[in-house]
Amino acid sequence: MAELAELEDPRTRRVNERHGDDHGVNLTKLRAVAKRLGTQQELARRLWATGDGAARLLALLVCRPKDFGPEELDAMLRASRTPKVRDWLIGYVAGKSPHAEELRSAWLADPDPLVASAGWALTADRVAKRPGGLDLDGLLDVIEARMRDAPDRLQWAMNTCLARIGIEHAEYRERALGIGERLEVLKDYPTSPGCTSPYAPVWITEMVRRRHDGA
Repeated sequence: MAELAELEDPRTRRVNERHGDDHGVNLTKLRAVAKRLGTQQELARRLWATGDGAARLLALLVCRPKDFGPEELDAMLRASRTPKVRDWLIGYVAGKSPHAEELRSAWLADPDPLVASAGWALTADRVAKRPGGLDLDGLLDVIEARMRDAPDRLQWAMNTCLARIGIEHAEYRERALGIGERLEVLKDYPTSPGCTSPYAPVWITEMVRRRHDGA
């Protein structure tokens, strides 16, 4: 904790706070600390228990995902206060857990939109990597009915799932494009030069084009 405090930079904190995060540690430096420490599950649990933003990010880098039970991961998600901690918990830990599918199903149906967004994030990952057994038509039905009016975080995760379906599954691409065009979610999202817009029709079309050009 003393080392993390020494790495705290007020300018980094100001930038992070604009994105809803609550720490001032440069992530490259944080990853260097994690690399030096290696995997240490009990240390990870102690760091998480401090509630400190930087400590929790470090905990997620040095933990052993398979050593968390589903109840523990669920509690950690619900205790995650900031976007970066939630994103790392979902991507680095829950998604690599042997309980990932159990959590995905439970979180998708949760009434808390932040918890549901975690379920959609895991679903988007599965759409891209392990789609077998997923009801893609059913997912598109839900996205079409609910995404436009969903809270920001949930809307973003559903939109990512929509784009992944369109990118990875040619047989659903026309429908995914049509849903994106009708709902216009994130159509006007500010996008930096050189980056791909998160607006699903643009995102899908650009990623498919890149794959075709690279083939």
